[in-house]
Amino acid sequence: MTDRPRRRLGLDLTPLRSSRDFRLVFAGGAVSGFGSFITYVTIPFQVAAITHDPLAVGLLGVFELVPLLVMAFVGGALADFLDRRLLVRGGELALAALCGVLLVNALSDRPHLWLLYLVAAATAAIDGVQRPALEAMLPRLVTPEEIPATSALQSLGMQIAQLGGPALAGVLLATVDLAWVYAIDLATFAVSLICLSLVRAVPPPPDADRPSIRSVATGLKYAKNRPELLGTYLVDINAMFFGMPQALYPFLAMQLGGPKVLGLLYAAPAVGSLLATVGSGWTGRVHRHGLMVIIAAALWGVGIVGVGLSHMLWLTLFCLAFAGAADMVSGIFRMIIWSQTIPDHLRGRLAGIEMLSYTTGPLLGQLRSGMMARTRLGVGGSIWVGGVLCVVGTAALAAALPAFVRYDGANGIARKKAEDEAWIAAAAARAQ
Repeated sequence: MTDRPRRRLGLDLTPLRSSRDFRLVFAGGAVSGFGSFITYVTIPFQVAAITHDPLAVGLLGVFELVPLLVMAFVGGALADFLDRRLLVRGGELALAALCGVLLVNALSDRPHLWLLYLVAAATAAIDGVQRPALEAMLPRLVTPEEIPATSALQSLGMQIAQLGGPALAGVLLATVDLAWVYAIDLATFAVSLICLSLVRAVPPPPDADRPSIRSVATGLKYAKNRPELLGTYLVDINAMFFGMPQALYPFLAMQLGGPKVLGLLYAAPAVGSLLATVGSGWTGRVHRHGLMVIIAAALWGVGIVGVGLSHMLWLTLFCLAFAGAADMVSGIFRMIIWSQTIPDHLRGRLAGIEMLSYTTGPLLGQLRSGMMARTRLGVGGSIWVGGVLCVVGTAALAAALPAFVRYDGANGIARKKAEDEAWIAAAAARAQ
């Protein structure tokens, strides 16, 4: 392969070279994400070890969903009114404190199950405040033309963390006490907090809307009237609700080799995601963003069907990696749509809605998979049936949302620029 095709297919590193603040956010998020994925694996494993019940693990999603439904709207409104960097840094401090609670609980003679559910709920609430601020901050750190590359790089950092964190968690869970697992996560927060403290302030847009029910309703109305945004939400919710089997990983691991396999199950989708991200240079030249989201979501469902039907570890891992690659392609195009087309004065509130779209599906999907696993379908049946329903649902949404399938993002940057300029002009007029 010549150098030119490599540049076309390879990862675009321009935002890391051009933006000091993006480099800091990227580095801190990658390290903190590595530790967070260790805990992400450990909490369900601890619940499964205490209860031996798939539904009890699935209930973690319910405890996370309820506060998230409220705080994502609150966090989005705050992100459009306050310094977004301060919100991100405050959220990181609060998450570090919760990790400390998990550490203390693991050190007790009889760890409390209720405390695991409480920490899961509190983590979701804090994430609902922090994540919209982070996603609204990133477009301010780079140029509009760099957004596809920025989305891919953010995904790369997350996938490296998702690959290394669960793999290390599997080794740790099989060799050391749980307290050490949580302690490692706690240490990673120090790096992210140092990086975030060095990022320059990201003040709100001029004449920003004060947080209120009315301002939240404004964001919801805007999203409702944009078919390209509505399509990203519905397609992802469908894919994750039917095709997210993570609540069953502890039980699937027992069928395929024991606790040492658990980390591999969590890491396998990240392998596929990483490969898709490293070769994501082509995404910047594709303008049929809606169609690509539809195709990728359907392929995710195909991969999950394979996971449910497989009885061999290597085939299960391959199917999970395939599904992870498809999900990453979908994620990249969804992030491009969001970042290139949403005006800055609404970015926080729309980021809150986006967060609900890509978190409610997996959380409810955990409950769905846990409940179906308790029926005659069992663990494998719950997974493959969910994958089939994912594909069917994606096809139905494609038929119901023709404007989303036809959406062409070539004019997205120009539209966002025009809306931003109109808002600034109106703010200046109100100030006179």
